[in-house]
Amino acid sequence: MKSWVTQLRKGVVELVVLAALEQGEAYGYELLQRINGIDGLGMTESTVYPLLARLTREKALTVRAVPSSSGPPRRYYRLTSTGKHRLREMTAHWKDVEVGVNQLLDGAGR
Repeated sequence: MKSWVTQLRKGVVELVVLAALEQGEAYGYELLQRINGIDGLGMTESTVYPLLARLTREKALTVRAVPSSSGPPRRYYRLTSTGKHRLREMTAHWKDVEVGVNQLLDGAGR
């Protein structure tokens, strides 16, 4: 069962990160706290940071560095119009899947 949960989380990690950034700009650790504060969505730095880098390369996010008094500069991530469009498309697909799975779970598919 643990393997299935892991695969499910891997499948929605991009949607979750984009949705969390729709709430507003955030630096990596802040984003992780935002996500990990929701039951069932626990993620690690090793999952989120490579995704942030990829989404930035794909122009779905912008990043700005801000000096930090407690170490290296913080990198703040924000959705671009491309990222907002991607989030809208992914949300629509997610809702379609949700409806279909719920139909099956409720017995409508029988």
